[in-house]
Amino acid sequence: MNDSTPAAPVVLDVWCELQCPDCHQALTDVHALRAKYGDRLDVRLRHFPLEKHKHAYAAAQAAEEAAAQGKDWPYIEAVLARSADLARTGEPLLIEVARELGLDAEEMDTALIDGRHMLIVDADQAEGKAIGVTGTPTYVIGDERLDGGKSQDGLRERIEEIADRLLAERG
Repeated sequence: MNDSTPAAPVVLDVWCELQCPDCHQALTDVHALRAKYGDRLDVRLRHFPLEKHKHAYAAAQAAEEAAAQGKDWPYIEAVLARSADLARTGEPLLIEVARELGLDAEEMDTALIDGRHMLIVDADQAEGKAIGVTGTPTYVIGDERLDGGKSQDGLRERIEEIADRLLAERG
């Protein structure tokens, strides 16, 4: 590696489920963190559908299909903005959002039927459980896990402290 090669970004995993109102509120922090750090912070959505939310598992699969079609974060944000609607209408909302974003809605429907993204969702959920995730949103940066399911207060500041430290260590 020479001096002109940028350091690898710091990874922020956001354990989330798309029927979670707290995860929708967490988007404000995600936007602020992206604005502050740009490419130096890699924000990754990790799926952690909760059993209490009937449509969360399907929504996680739909998000993976949206990613396959090139619109992961726009789709994630659109579904989170309508989490109450998702609770009422379920999978038809997932297809509707895909159509609104110009995705292939028929392919989205097929992906939900054939379960092609189930393994990704299951792997995320298993990894989350293994590291102690119990609710959403939960953030993991460096070797620290921050639980946002009880309160978002102060979390962005704590994430910034950790990100700044990790970036400084990388030079």
